[in-house]
Amino acid sequence: MSFVRTELAPLPARKRIALVAHDHEKDSLLAWARVHRDALAKHELFGTGTTGGMIASELGLPVHRFLSGPIGGDQQIGAALAEQRIDVLIFFWDPLAAQPHDPDVKALLRLAVLWNVPCAMNPATADFLFSSAQIDQDYTRASGRRPGR
Repeated sequence: MSFVRTELAPLPARKRIALVAHDHEKDSLLAWARVHRDALAKHELFGTGTTGGMIASELGLPVHRFLSGPIGGDQQIGAALAEQRIDVLIFFWDPLAAQPHDPDVKALLRLAVLWNVPCAMNPATADFLFSSAQIDQDYTRASGRRPGR
């Protein structure tokens, strides 16, 4: 079964950005966020429990916090992606460490692709995403998919 895009989703210049990091990647995300603090300050930030708290504390920026990833935060962000309440996902994850909530992580990544949400999974990709002119401009993306023939 293939999927076809079904609608257009306007992304405002002020994006709603989710910041998520596995334990072994939290320092990397925090270091990246420090470098991009001014750019992040222009947007509305969301994060899973611990990561969101670290970003808010270190950068002095407001961060809407979901639950911690292992106790439902990844699923909450996935729901927000599906409901088009998150415009960009920055998710630094550790591909070499087994996660007890691995099915939730895979579901989150699947939803980001399914809903055509711009994603960065490592610092280099996040740098490229944030150097794009689109990050601070209105943008319309195809969003959502439905089974096609």
